[in-house]
Amino acid sequence: MDIAVAANESLAEFSNLLIKSAMAVYALAFVAHIVEWVFGSRSRVARTAAALTAQGAGKSGDARTAAAGKGADKVSVTVRTSGGTEVLERPKVVTRSAPGRRAGVPDGPGAAGGDEQGDLYGRIAVSLTVLAFLLHFGAVLTRALSVQRAPWGNMYEFSTAFSMVAVGAYLAFLVAKKDIRWIGLPLVTTVLLDLGLAIVVFYTESDQLVPALDSYWMWIHVSLAIVCGALFYLGAVSTLLYLFRDRYEAKLEAGGRPGAFATSVLERLPSSASLDGFAYRINAAVFPFWTFTIIAGAIWAENAWGRYWGWDPKETWSFITWVGYAAYLHARATAGWKGRKAAYLALIAFLCFLFNYYGVNIFFDGLHSYGGV
Repeated sequence: MDIAVAANESLAEFSNLLIKSAMAVYALAFVAHIVEWVFGSRSRVARTAAALTAQGAGKSGDARTAAAGKGADKVSVTVRTSGGTEVLERPKVVTRSAPGRRAGVPDGPGAAGGDEQGDLYGRIAVSLTVLAFLLHFGAVLTRALSVQRAPWGNMYEFSTAFSMVAVGAYLAFLVAKKDIRWIGLPLVTTVLLDLGLAIVVFYTESDQLVPALDSYWMWIHVSLAIVCGALFYLGAVSTLLYLFRDRYEAKLEAGGRPGAFATSVLERLPSSASLDGFAYRINAAVFPFWTFTIIAGAIWAENAWGRYWGWDPKETWSFITWVGYAAYLHARATAGWKGRKAAYLALIAFLCFLFNYYGVNIFFDGLHSYGGV
């Protein structure tokens, strides 16, 4: 028995060493991404301004088209003569783009801005992120072996697993040939902060769970919550960048001149339409799984505490998060709420998730406090 305990303690110490090693490599990836953005700032990209200028020229020509009134969609009517009888053809309606959906605006070239040295450092950053992820995965795995259960029984374990899944999702998108390297810098920054909090604030010695939490539903419910949260995070970063990029495009469209720093950074991002679409696809795809996460939690609650729902703080904020994302998806289908208004709802929903993740465990006592901080 003493040998088994000593082995588990050694695994726990090794897990901590791997986490710290992963943080060191993530820090190197952070520096490499910074250098990538710095080299990219030397490029002079003007795709957005050129596209919006071309659109402006096209709009001036469209002004000669008959309209059904100020602010209305343009309607073109053609009259043709057939056998002495004038026939009114079906009018062609040219609708305006929805907010945040400026047609013809190209995506930026990425953080490197087309600079060869910047691109090299970007590739180095991705390679370092892969290495850090492998160390991170090893840390989570050895923690699981040391406690002989799912490695997300407290806030320390949840935090390390959450950031690992976020990095894994990012790398999976890259493997799938999705050009989202622009998210690398905010991602590794967030991961470093998350792991720092996990080690300094949330660290808990490896231990067994109380009987109420020792269930196979822990593998289902908590793992789904981690995956959903990690993907919601990627959607939230894309949404936040969309707000900045959309304002940048709107300023250019109005004839304004953004500052040099804003131009250098935002010009290299994907278009506002691409950022908005990426965030929407992630949130829409994850929402059903978040719904099932709450249902699985209710089933687990009935097995552990004899009731499906009791408005425990964790349950309440999980439901509030669900309502937030449901409101966002509904807003996307409502004409007056597309674009920035819907984006604000998505960010509010993610903030609710973060509060459920951090705030509820720190500031409230409830049945979920069994898991510890």
